[in-house]
Amino acid sequence: EIDIIKESSRIVRDTLNELQKLIHPGITTLELDQVAEEYIRSQNAVPGFKGMYGYPSTICASINDAVVHGIPNNKSLREGDILSLDVGSLFKGYYGDHARTFPVGDIADEYKQLLEVTENSLYLGIKAAKPGNTIGDIGYAIQNYIESYGYGIIRDLVGHGIGEELHEDPQIPNFGSKGEGSVIEIGMCFAIEPMVVINSYEVYTKDDDWTICTKDGSFSAHFEHTITIEDEGAKILTK
Repeated sequence: EIDIIKESSRIVRDTLNELQKLIHPGITTLELDQVAEEYIRSQNAVPGFKGMYGYPSTICASINDAVVHGIPNNKSLREGDILSLDVGSLFKGYYGDHARTFPVGDIADEYKQLLEVTENSLYLGIKAAKPGNTIGDIGYAIQNYIESYGYGIIRDLVGHGIGEELHEDPQIPNFGSKGEGSVIEIGMCFAIEPMVVINSYEVYTKDDDWTICTKDGSFSAHFEHTITIEDEGAKILTK
């Protein structure tokens, strides 16, 4: 099962690598979505998000103050934007899930730091995901680091188990206390995904019923890896 999840994870990793080459001012997220769908299907997989809960697209494309679940559209990206791309694939009955936030052209230094700190926090969370630790240890590692920069951690959205379903138990908050929650065991598969905002973590959902944005308009970054738990700790399947 883990070998299949690893292949599904490779597909989403390679999908984001392909999209990264295309990100520039003037391209639309709808164009990126079409490339993503074509690539995933070329790998004998199907888009993991499309049609799930009624979601219409292959990728989630969230720009600037959009945290997650942005629906691709015909609006062109602009210099200075930050773009969070989240993509899932379903291969032989198992899911892979991966997200990264990209600069569009040159971006302000404060946004460069936001991206760097958010990605770093993901790896700190992964490092805490080892046998005998708890789900709370993951959240604590992420929260402690993020809040040291004065950033907010989204509370309304969390990471998750992954396998034959995209979202499985346990939920994996990006905040928490050491020693709380379920004990982590060998063979578990998780998607860990810190969603970090420059100011307040309060969010709202736009009228499209999908796009989740920060209430105060501050920019947000999102990084996610699918991992499995081995004897010595976490192995990243989407890297």
